[in-house]
Amino acid sequence: MTEQSKWVQMTQANPQHSHWYVERFRTMAESGADLVGEARLVDAMVPRGARILDAGCGPGRHGGYLAERGHTVVGVDVDPVLVAAAQEDFPGATWVVEDLAELDLPARGITEPFDAILCAGNVMTFLATSTRREVLRRMGRHLTHDGRAVIGFGADRGYEFDDFLGDAVAAGLVADHLLSTWDLRPAAEDSDFLVAVLRRA
Repeated sequence: MTEQSKWVQMTQANPQHSHWYVERFRTMAESGADLVGEARLVDAMVPRGARILDAGCGPGRHGGYLAERGHTVVGVDVDPVLVAAAQEDFPGATWVVEDLAELDLPARGITEPFDAILCAGNVMTFLATSTRREVLRRMGRHLTHDGRAVIGFGADRGYEFDDFLGDAVAAGLVADHLLSTWDLRPAAEDSDFLVAVLRRA
């Protein structure tokens, strides 16, 4: 049995957390906050009409933005409350409830691979430790032969950057670019955030 993610454990302990999370980002969006810098980066990396997987999509702000710009988007999240919010707020994309550690979209009839995968919002740090490498492996399996996965998360969240990069290599992925921000600043030894652009080895 797949070990439960930290997010699932947190929402089981506090069933209202997911609803709070949804309303938090809706309120931020209504106030004009810029919530889609991560999606803009991916949008710039692919041609119009690309197939994009929003892995750990939450309430859908990134996938929704990308769908509005003409991409075919599938968003996946383990939390049904967040997926329901994404379906309500961004009906232009396809939203799926599934654990990333068990990701198998062809089994759900979504058979075409993706030109890009976006995994933002510290999703990797919410995974159960035992599933991190498997999640990366499954992401790689869903990419086209020249597709890229863009994964970002912060330091001091229980997943060292070097460990992540080692897991990526073990999962059959190699890094094209390592950045410290979503606006393309290069990674450094003391960076407190990592954005990794990975491709299949």
